[in-house]
Amino acid sequence: MGPKKKSKAEVPTKATQKPSTPAVTPNWPAFAPLIPESDLSLQETLAGQIVTISNFWTATLCKTYVSFLSSLPLSTTPGKPKKGDAVRVNDRFQIDDPAFADRLWSGTALKNLVLGNAENYGLGIDAAQRRELWGGEVVGLNPNIRIYRYSKGQFFDQHYDDSNNVTLPGSPSVPARTTWTLLLYLTSPATGCIGGETVFYPEPETGRKKSKEPPPEPHVVELEVGLALLHRHGTQCMLHEGREVTSGEKWVIRSDLCVKR
Repeated sequence: MGPKKKSKAEVPTKATQKPSTPAVTPNWPAFAPLIPESDLSLQETLAGQIVTISNFWTATLCKTYVSFLSSLPLSTTPGKPKKGDAVRVNDRFQIDDPAFADRLWSGTALKNLVLGNAENYGLGIDAAQRRELWGGEVVGLNPNIRIYRYSKGQFFDQHYDDSNNVTLPGSPSVPARTTWTLLLYLTSPATGCIGGETVFYPEPETGRKKSKEPPPEPHVVELEVGLALLHRHGTQCMLHEGREVTSGEKWVIRSDLCVKR
């Protein structure tokens, strides 16, 4: 069974602690093949909160990465989190790798889609609206790269994602802060992974929090091979969870959108 749902007053407000960062940078496989940028678009699946890109990575590329990531020295998160941390049960690998983050940003369609430079980016908003949506001037991805593997029985309990101040390398370096979480799903029911959906819990409308009406329905993002999910975090983050995996393995690559500060 998955974790028991909690009331908002009981829900931890941050994820579990970060493990130590490995010293050796992986020899990441090339990003190939990729679907042409002209065939991709952003889809705002929940206004101002969740944006997705279907087929951001091909099934072939995802399969290549699952095989490669399986060789990395993953560590299992502690079963008993620190006070105030959400319960997370998974295996993970984490490294600061600016080159990989830049490749994921500039070497795919992500940069042009987010900045609105792509022919078919899909949101139909102007530059000012994009700046408001992303929380500022987007300058790249967080160099802190996280790899998650959820096996049968593993999950990530209800939590909020924090915003963090980071510095993007360059000449000169760029002070930035994270505003949106990026999750890239490499597996799905098509690859034998059952469960593991990402579930968001919308806040009740203003003035209705004390009403007797039921809370808004959760918004469920199903796993899809190659799907890129962006969701707002920090002070405007929605309560969310990664449901328990009941069969197979869920593999995710995680980074964050960064805006200039």
